[in-house]
Amino acid sequence: MRRIHVGNALSAFGLGFTVPYLYVYVAQVRDLGAMTASLVLAVFAVAALVVLPFAGRAIVRRGPLPVLLIALGTAAVGSLSLGLAAGSTAVLLSAAALGAGQAVMQPALATMIVDCSTADTRSRAFATQFFLQNLGLGVGGLIGGHLVDPSRAGSFTLLFAVEAAMFLLLVVVMATVRMPRAPKVEGAPAQARGSWKQLLGNRAMVQLCVLGFVLFFACYGQFESGLSAYGVEAAGISTSALGTALAANTAMIVVAQFAVLKFVERRKRSRVIAAVGLIWALAWVTAGYAGLGHGSQTMATAAFVSTYALFGLGEAMLSPTVAPLVADLAPSGMAGQYNSAFALVKQLALAIGPAVGGPMGASLHTPYIVTFLLFSLGITFLAVRLGRQLTPVQNQPSVARSRVVVRGGASTESVRSAA
Repeated sequence: MRRIHVGNALSAFGLGFTVPYLYVYVAQVRDLGAMTASLVLAVFAVAALVVLPFAGRAIVRRGPLPVLLIALGTAAVGSLSLGLAAGSTAVLLSAAALGAGQAVMQPALATMIVDCSTADTRSRAFATQFFLQNLGLGVGGLIGGHLVDPSRAGSFTLLFAVEAAMFLLLVVVMATVRMPRAPKVEGAPAQARGSWKQLLGNRAMVQLCVLGFVLFFACYGQFESGLSAYGVEAAGISTSALGTALAANTAMIVVAQFAVLKFVERRKRSRVIAAVGLIWALAWVTAGYAGLGHGSQTMATAAFVSTYALFGLGEAMLSPTVAPLVADLAPSGMAGQYNSAFALVKQLALAIGPAVGGPMGASLHTPYIVTFLLFSLGITFLAVRLGRQLTPVQNQPSVARSRVVVRGGASTESVRSAA
């Protein structure tokens, strides 16, 4: 598990070096124009949508580790090629390789976490993963920002080389991992062969995928598109204040992640997700005040930064909740299939979210806020509805631990005393 967490941190650190500067690199440094830069960002999403349906079955048949190693190698080649590419075709092909590799890493690493954890430790393991991912992205972006120079293409080549090196280093780290046999998830259906038909027949999983789409569409899909456009156009937020807002989001996650973990672990997962919907609804109301409240510029900036911080609080509550729930809904041995399906839903939402939110946030300010306020309230509704499809243990794993204590009839302290 320690190696897996190191891997998550390294991959996020490498991505942080390049992701914030990809558009500038393609459009300005390589002088390929805004259209090609936009196509590169689209290629990332398309590549993910193409490979993820096959990744789940490969993980089920071959195991997550071999799939992860292939994905890392593909991403390393794509990253290094992107740093050296000068023409449009080479840039787009390199972006496709990098995007495909990154997309497959997510379900592979998530499945490894499932296989190396138990129902008692899974929430904390995914919370740690999310914490390290955000820390790695933040540190990588900070260091990359000091190394990059738009007037020198070589500085960008260095960034992509560092990213490729992180992927290759992760190959070395992961090659030393000895995976345990996949644990059986209590309350899950019997072993299945990994067909999409079987997954679609799982009503709770289908509802969770619908909920996941709304989650990623209404939050993550707006961060760097609709919400930032709304902040600049409606609230008059400066680029430096936008950077502060993004930093506030990351800081909230880093500070709050483990503070909320104990609270989350003792509550029903459906209620935690429902609470996140309400928190994000408050975030959209705060964003509405920033752009439509006619207050001072200082108040508007403070409200906009608070919006991103509230989103971060919701993200910290979701990380130990949603991913473990996907694992607990999967039949034994099919965690890879379910993780890939959920990653596919996420990528679809991240592809559609900016396309819808970007134009709305830039020009239709009031409809934009109202629309995503309603989406956030929809999260609460869908979460409550999902809770009716879950077993008590799936909805609140701590219930199983309580039952074991009651049936055992002896507390931990008494056992220690007897020993």
